[in-house]
Amino acid sequence: MDRRTFLATTIGVTSVALSGCLRRSGALASDEYDIGMSSNAFKPEQYTTSVGETVVWGNTNSRPHSVTAYESAIPNDAQYFASGGFESEQNARKSWQNQKGRKGGKILTGQTYSHTFEIPGTYSYFCIPHEPAGMAGSVVVEEE
Repeated sequence: MDRRTFLATTIGVTSVALSGCLRRSGALASDEYDIGMSSNAFKPEQYTTSVGETVVWGNTNSRPHSVTAYESAIPNDAQYFASGGFESEQNARKSWQNQKGRKGGKILTGQTYSHTFEIPGTYSYFCIPHEPAGMAGSVVVEEE
């Protein structure tokens, strides 16, 4: 067997053998979340659920993200939501800017954030650091 054939065979066999071992530490399985977070997008961008259901966002990317509701784009009487437990969009934004490396509300790789929706309607939200890149989404909550 010549050197090239040996290397190609060895690399191919090693790659197959290791393929199941390469799951990143902290990686989430797809059944652990409803909405994933990639570099600059929520996937899916729009998610539909029912009143009383809990939606789980999972950070499937190496960047820290946030889930922050647009205060003006949620139904009247709906509870405001943001990772980090903030009571307003302004507080969430301010915390993210002021935390100097410990950004308030950040969701790290492999972490999740959840919120239970009690009022029907459309809830628009975004990721604070990636909002300029268009990282935004919506949850549509329907009556059963």
